[in-house]
Amino acid sequence: MKKLAIIGPTASGKSDLAIKIAQQIDAYILSIDSLSIYKEIDVVSAKPSLTDLNAIKHFGINVLNPDEYFSVDIFISLYKEVLKTCKKDSKNLVIVGGTSFYLKSLVEGLSSLPAMDEDVKHRVQVRLKELHKSYELLLNLDEKYMQKIDKNDSYRIEKALLIYEASGLTPSEWFKQNPPKPIIENLPIFNIDVERDVLRKRIASRSQKMLEMGLVDEVCILERKYSRLPHSMKSIGIVEVLDFLDGKVDKKQMIELISIHTAQLAKRQQTFNKTQFDGIVNARLEELEELILNSLSED
Repeated sequence: MKKLAIIGPTASGKSDLAIKIAQQIDAYILSIDSLSIYKEIDVVSAKPSLTDLNAIKHFGINVLNPDEYFSVDIFISLYKEVLKTCKKDSKNLVIVGGTSFYLKSLVEGLSSLPAMDEDVKHRVQVRLKELHKSYELLLNLDEKYMQKIDKNDSYRIEKALLIYEASGLTPSEWFKQNPPKPIIENLPIFNIDVERDVLRKRIASRSQKMLEMGLVDEVCILERKYSRLPHSMKSIGIVEVLDFLDGKVDKKQMIELISIHTAQLAKRQQTFNKTQFDGIVNARLEELEELILNSLSED
């Protein structure tokens, strides 16, 4: 079974390339996109079309409701299930998307967690009723680890509390004693290298297209159904529309802000992709298809 990953900044052409490759190597596709995982967030996430989704079997798309929590742990469980399906169906696998942090977690792995009985879980649930107090406790015990966690991030605070209550160790000490093990090894990773000016134009064009496809209506429906509280409702493309609906900006400013914030995200993605993976292949979109197919034929 062959596996490969295609990454790149938003609007760089990853999805179309992944579909081309998957068709040629008889593969399924696993999306690593922090928004496409959600049902009903279609325009904002720039999901593949229904035609594309029907042409190649995709995983990691339309899995959760917008008010459900998504994490690295959930993604890794999803990957393991997809791997079983690929083996059962004798398919190869193309991993593609812009949330490369999830790919990094596959390559580097996650540390195991201590055994937790019901008493530990109960004590943690009691502590979580005073979230900020629990955060301060953990911050005093393990400042280095907790500095990376927001004081309102109940999911990660709960995880840190569970480690502390179950093991008696701070999270930093626990992870030091229980280093992560790679979940996937020797994975070829191909990164789309695109010039910033070209990317800005693509992002601006895509932002305008999103508006024409019903962006504002989609966000209105999401807000009415799920409120503004879920983490997914704080995504680029949604917060700007909410500002427009609140009368803070006009429609032109809304689209400009979506383009600006998306371009800023793309810059962060480019930096991450080029610095966080060893042995990555960087090439322009028009060169990558041939490079990928040649590398697979050499295996």
